[in-house]
Amino acid sequence: MVIFGASGDLTKRKLFPALYSLAARQLLPEKFGVVGVARTEESDDEFRERMKAAVQEFGRDDFREEVWQGLADGMHYVAGTADDGDEVFKHIDDALAGLDRDRGTGGNRVYYLAVPPSAFETIVEGIGKHRPSEGWTRLIVEKPFGHDLQSAQELNALLHRHFDETEIFRIDHYLGKETVQNMLAPRFANGIFEPIWNRQFIDHIQITVAETLGIEGRADYYEHAGAIRDIFQNHLLQLIALTAMEPPIDFTADSIRNEKVKVLKAMHTPGPKHVVRGQYGRGYIEGQEVPGYREEEGVDPSSMTETFVAAKLFVDNWRWADTPIYVRAGKRLARRETTIAIHFKRAPHPPFEEAAAEGLRPNVLLIHIQPDEGVSLAIGAKVPGQGLQIRTVHMDFLYGGAFRTDLPEAYERLLVDCMRGDASLFTREDEVIEQWQLVDAIVAFWRRDRPTFPNYAAGTWGPPSSDELLGRDGRAWRRH
Repeated sequence: MVIFGASGDLTKRKLFPALYSLAARQLLPEKFGVVGVARTEESDDEFRERMKAAVQEFGRDDFREEVWQGLADGMHYVAGTADDGDEVFKHIDDALAGLDRDRGTGGNRVYYLAVPPSAFETIVEGIGKHRPSEGWTRLIVEKPFGHDLQSAQELNALLHRHFDETEIFRIDHYLGKETVQNMLAPRFANGIFEPIWNRQFIDHIQITVAETLGIEGRADYYEHAGAIRDIFQNHLLQLIALTAMEPPIDFTADSIRNEKVKVLKAMHTPGPKHVVRGQYGRGYIEGQEVPGYREEEGVDPSSMTETFVAAKLFVDNWRWADTPIYVRAGKRLARRETTIAIHFKRAPHPPFEEAAAEGLRPNVLLIHIQPDEGVSLAIGAKVPGQGLQIRTVHMDFLYGGAFRTDLPEAYERLLVDCMRGDASLFTREDEVIEQWQLVDAIVAFWRRDRPTFPNYAAGTWGPPSSDELLGRDGRAWRRH
């Protein structure tokens, strides 16, 4: 595995802790090595020590010297950037040839682009010129994959000059989360859900991706991306596709991704009144006052970048016709959570309405993706005692309690899948194109108006217009 950007936060916080966890569980190939590439001048030993400290700080497992040593023996470092031309790739080739000789890696390569998109072209061209003649080659590309439809198409064209689609792995760490993958299990492994997973029984769907954090010093990136490119274009649309897709003929990568693309193609562009954007002002998170977005370091004091987006979407196919899917994502919201809530229709004749202690609520299947991974089903039950009083209760399943094991980090699953050549949890070219077409259409009508920002306080659930989006339909966002 060759990691470009080996001195960056992603490598330190995610990639090497993931590699260590895989090594601890003996899930890495026996014949494995890592070459880190970055502009920082350091030796192999200094690189190993820096990554060892990163694993000890950010790893989810207890540190064991013997596990680390097995990984460290196959680690090398090359100082330089792709702008250095053939010289840096010659040093990379020398390091890889040494691993082929000493570790028996046989010319098999995974190249990981943990670098800004501006560096992609020179790195991809360099890899293309220096591909080994034996073994297989795979390329992992981090998001953002383009800034709009045109840039995404240009990036795809660049990659396809040197790689075919089966060799390109566009990574979205959300798809590696165990609970995201489990979206398929409740539907397709349980006979009680699939027959009612349609417009006849489901009233609407709500998907929330909420963060309490601000932009965490990433103003350079966030000012150009905003919530719609940072979260909506990839995470949210992928969650919709997994929730709404038809049963695949099997669980191979292309079968799953074919069904996701059908959902994305069936989504129609929402009108301006069906999309809300917001930007946070000063407020309180867990009792601590935090600055507004425009007060963050590196942010334009008159910035019009959105930190919140909500939308009412429709999938125009037989299964979901006229069933709204409400989505929202934002920074500095009241609570950190990623959830998918399936709201079923009310029972047709509720004889218990008067007996309901708090108003008989419709059934809701709630899938918790983070932080408390699990599934919850809200049902009506009789309150103990005399008389007939009904109250909503929850049947909860939590991953940690049921399986008595820590959930793997998303990058662990995704790195192994790439090495195995399984692209099920990676985004295909046509998915990316469909996602950008929808986002570009929304951004186009945003250019015609300038809302008053900031329009929500940090620590709240977004601007009032987000509540109005559902209120117009007689519905409300879930609050707990």
